[in-house]
Amino acid sequence: MTDHAKLAEEKFLKGYTCAQAVLCAFEDLTGLDEQTALALSASFGGGMGRMRLVCGALSGAFMVLGLLYGDYQPGDTAGKAAHYERVRVIGKEFEKRNSSMICAEILKNSSIAPNAGGAPEERTDEYYKKRRGCIDSIAFAAAILDDYIEHHPLPEKNGGLL
Repeated sequence: MTDHAKLAEEKFLKGYTCAQAVLCAFEDLTGLDEQTALALSASFGGGMGRMRLVCGALSGAFMVLGLLYGDYQPGDTAGKAAHYERVRVIGKEFEKRNSSMICAEILKNSSIAPNAGGAPEERTDEYYKKRRGCIDSIAFAAAILDDYIEHHPLPEKNGGLL
């Protein structure tokens, strides 16, 4: 397990959402302070506001990818196309390791309602037992990012975000 994956898991087990756990685990590379990272990723927990859509861990990974490699010049269609390809690479690898990119599908065998909505549940031991899929997804997302970063050096300058 990579250091970022371990850190992301630890953050989830402290109460962060899946998206927050992954984005915050990469603060050393993104340069975001924790409060900004938490606020930026707050809407993406539970598959986007508990709608069980795109997995929050994957959303967090996409945020990291954008901060590290994203295009930042309006009208740069080549840069945008290259970045969208990065997103697809990360998404496909996540889906390969996890069988889906969709929160409801990842949690389908965990006795969690597919479209729970409403208020988040209290974080208890039982909560975490039912969310092994979340914990695995967080670790997969962080490990996939680490692998990608290892094989694709970070750009020298990224719009002042780094």
